[in-house]
Amino acid sequence: MAEFLEVVMIVSFGASWPLNVIKSYKSRTAKGKSLCFLLLIFFGYIAGITSKFLNEAYMASISQKWYVLFFYCLNLLMVGLDLILYFRNRALDRRAEK
Repeated sequence: MAEFLEVVMIVSFGASWPLNVIKSYKSRTAKGKSLCFLLLIFFGYIAGITSKFLNEAYMASISQKWYVLFFYCLNLLMVGLDLILYFRNRALDRRAEK
């Protein structure tokens, strides 16, 4: 049950990331974005993934509970894409100011 609730939390939290990535891509501006926030979330997902690899009980049953790690990795990918778009958009903002 704990793993199920963890997946619900990850999926609920991660549902907004694809929309955020699309918005970042279309807006072509970094205004209103917080690099600190994105980095904190990014490193939080890295910590969550690392905790799974260090948890012997989880690793012993990974063939049955792989989906938890999958959603952590999927969310990390989305936040990583948003980070890349942040730097692209910041460069576009600088060019527009010139």
